[in-house]
Amino acid sequence: MTSATDSPSPAAIRLIATDLDGTLLRDDKTVSDRTVAALAAAEEAGIEVFFVTGRPARWMGVVSDHVHGHGLAICANGAAVADLHAGGELVKVRPLERAIALDVVHSLRAAAPGTTFAVELATGIHYEPAYPPFHQDPGATVAVAEKLLHEETPGTGVPVLKLLAHHAELTPDDFLALARTTAGDRASFTRSSPTALLEVSGPGVSKASTLELCCAERGISPAEVVAFGDMPNDVEMLSWAGTSYAMGNAHPAALAAASGRTATNSEDGVAVVIERIIAEHRAAGIGR
Repeated sequence: MTSATDSPSPAAIRLIATDLDGTLLRDDKTVSDRTVAALAAAEEAGIEVFFVTGRPARWMGVVSDHVHGHGLAICANGAAVADLHAGGELVKVRPLERAIALDVVHSLRAAAPGTTFAVELATGIHYEPAYPPFHQDPGATVAVAEKLLHEETPGTGVPVLKLLAHHAELTPDDFLALARTTAGDRASFTRSSPTALLEVSGPGVSKASTLELCCAERGISPAEVVAFGDMPNDVEMLSWAGTSYAMGNAHPAALAAASGRTATNSEDGVAVVIERIIAEHRAAGIGR
C-alpha cells in the first residue's frame, strides 16, 4: 500500500467519492476550512465530488453547503440518492423489501438472541423498545420490528432503505460475520459503527453499486474515480474505484481494500490527496 504523498495519481480524475464520518468529517463532525477549500478547488477544476455515506439524507446538513454542481449525495449505504439542493429529496431509491427484512429479523433473532432492530424508512427511522434510542429523531415510532415492517397492502408502504441490527454483547466484527453467514444470501450486511450495529440493505445494494450507477450515467469509468473511506461499509467502494485511499484511522478491512493510505480524518487526509491531484492536473494542463 502506498501513501498519499508517494502514490502516483491517474492522469485524469473526473470524480471524487468520499465517505463522511471518520473520513471527510473531523471527529467533532465538522468540515475543516482546509477541506472546504479542497472540495471547492476540485469542483472548480472540473472534478465532481460525491458524498457517499451511510447517513440518511436528513442528516446531510453538515455538508449540504459544500455540494456544488450536481447537488447529489449517495446516502444510506447506496439505498438512496438525494438532491441536497432540493432539501434532501430522494431522486433514486434502492429499497430493502419488507419481506426480506422480516426474514432477516427472524434469522438474526434465532442466531443471536438479544438482537434489537431499527427500520430506516425513506421518511425517517423507527425502532424497537430495547434498541439504543436515536436522539436525532424524536418523532420516531417505537414498536417491535414486525409492526414497524408491516404494511396493510404489500407494495404500497414507504420504501425501507435499510434495517439496523444491534447487539449489546457481541463484538462488531463477530456480529457482522455471524449475520453474513446466517442471512448473507438474502441481503447485504455491513457496518460503520464502533459498536455491534449492523446495517442491512437489499441484495447487491452498497455504496459501490450505487456509485457505479451514478458514474455510468455520466460516462465515468472506475479508472477516473478516486474514493476515500474508513470502515467496512466503504470496502466495496474502495475496491471498485481505480484509485482509493483508506484513512490513517481506518478499519483493517478498509486498509486492505484501498490502493493507498492517507492521513487521518482529523489531519485532513482527504484534502491532502485532493490538493495533490489538483496540483498534478494543473502541471499536466488537465481540466479547467
